[in-house]
Amino acid sequence: MPRPKLEIADIFRAHGPAWRQANAGHVSLTQLKVMSAIEACRTEALGGHVAGCAKCGHHHIAYNSCKNRHCPKCQGPAARDWMAARAEDLLPVEYFHVVFTLPAEIAQIAFWNKKAVYGLLFRASAETVMTITADPKRLGARIGMTSVLHTWGSALTHHPHIHMIVPGGGLSSDGTRWVACKPGFFLHVRVLSRLFRRIFLDGLLALHRAGGLAFYGALERLEIPDAFAVWLKPFRRTEWVVYAKPPFGGPEAVLAYLSRYTHRVAISNTRLISADAETVAFRWKDYRIKTGDRSRVMRLATPEFIRRFLMHVLPDGFHHIRHYGLLASATRKVNINRIRALLSVPMADPVALPEPVGEIIPLTLREPCPCCGGPMRIIEIFRRGQKPMSRAPPREQAA
Repeated sequence: MPRPKLEIADIFRAHGPAWRQANAGHVSLTQLKVMSAIEACRTEALGGHVAGCAKCGHHHIAYNSCKNRHCPKCQGPAARDWMAARAEDLLPVEYFHVVFTLPAEIAQIAFWNKKAVYGLLFRASAETVMTITADPKRLGARIGMTSVLHTWGSALTHHPHIHMIVPGGGLSSDGTRWVACKPGFFLHVRVLSRLFRRIFLDGLLALHRAGGLAFYGALERLEIPDAFAVWLKPFRRTEWVVYAKPPFGGPEAVLAYLSRYTHRVAISNTRLISADAETVAFRWKDYRIKTGDRSRVMRLATPEFIRRFLMHVLPDGFHHIRHYGLLASATRKVNINRIRALLSVPMADPVALPEPVGEIIPLTLREPCPCCGGPMRIIEIFRRGQKPMSRAPPREQAA
């Protein structure tokens, strides 16, 4: 895949200084660090090495990556490594994709209280699924799931939602049987929606009582407990958006999905079209269009584009990928081995890892020489701010 002609880093380098100056005092330290990391990623600023082929002598420069989870250029390698670790946990069963979304008004409160409300969104969606599947009238089983938080819509708006991948079944309460879902069907989305709504709103009230929520602007009055309770009442009667997609076609399809979603950032470099001091143009999908081509081009003022990108920066230390139930980290291996034994598939079948889409995957020492397939070796290391002494082809790669 050729390197994109325009990158987020280019926009930050060219227009970030003016934006930071204009917004001084209104930008968090975490957001400033993200900007700096993206600007320096895969440049001389971070140093790197020169890799050479032991057979044909081909060599290329590999600048170091910033490894920031919000950097578009760093997510391809990160997704590849993550998928390799997850591949051995896949089961030969149907997998379902369930999405939990917050109403726009409550998403505004989440924007002001990211760590608290995003965490509640994770817990409420997981508790919803585990509670309903444990009901003997539904599935009557203990299940596991992997949840991924996305905070954006295609137009970079604030749209927090959980993408959940769930195996189509679980262990019986005594752990002696695998209880499978009906083929092609997981759970009724209306049942999921109503329980999720109740659990989330109860959790939001608990956060408010504990003093864990902040309010601003026109909603500052909601700091008063009675006013907040009254404001929440209508949301207990509206339908919340929870939907389930058709099951995946197998473990390969699950990994292909995960490669697109687990390490995605608000916008990839490949969606950018043009940028100058006035406007940034990028491709987006209008999901209000039910049929036909949803692709559109959006043009935002450059300062607004930067603002929208940075509002999706997560709090420090916040995990945007989480595992629950049978797939929780502490007991995952034991549970996976028990399920495989019950399904008479003691060993995991090898699964081909898909290449994460959207960004160029840099050459590293793990890949053979692109010219002859020979092994690559480091022939020079250069530090931050230094230039390599060895001469390399014009096209540079990154580590």
